[in-house]
Amino acid sequence: MIRVLLVEDQAMVRGALAALLALETDIEIVAAVASVPEAERLLATQQPDILLTDIELGPDSGLDLAMQVRERWPSIRVVILTTFGRSGFLRRALDAGVRGYLLKDAPAEQLGTAIRTVYRGGRAIDPTLAAAAWDEPDPLTTRERLVLRLAGDGQGSAEIARRLALSEGTVRNYLSEAISKLGARNRTDAARLARDKGWL
Repeated sequence: MIRVLLVEDQAMVRGALAALLALETDIEIVAAVASVPEAERLLATQQPDILLTDIELGPDSGLDLAMQVRERWPSIRVVILTTFGRSGFLRRALDAGVRGYLLKDAPAEQLGTAIRTVYRGGRAIDPTLAAAAWDEPDPLTTRERLVLRLAGDGQGSAEIARRLALSEGTVRNYLSEAISKLGARNRTDAARLARDKGWL
């Protein structure tokens, strides 16, 4: 049996996915949870074969969870199931070690097939989305992305500097670089553009 931990913050979607996968004779849902903290606790105790997660999980990110899995439980393979069909999200998912990336509007039978493929060591990624991911690479560095995300959430340079233990001048430099790379008018515009591309 392929043991799957499901993480989905929308109760109705979580229930529907669990019911769908329960129809597969070779897949067992060890737990279906709504949050990253619940998932972290169960990953340590249940050791599933597959983590099936969305990207946006309330205040947390399935991509951050995937990075944790890669670092702490490398034998567990991650499949993302999301509405985000943007190339930037796929690039970040692949960088986090994700082996499968499916969209929620894909045919239902693809989910079981993708889980089996990833379990056997393969990849299950929409080919059209995969091609787009390499056509438009993310121009932002990790630090630029972090600073821009905080700025996009409405935090000022001084607040960002305190939070990241940087000088205000360094924060302004990161923001200036990000704005320039994205061809944006200002930090708000840069954050919007980066989010639209899936880079934040």
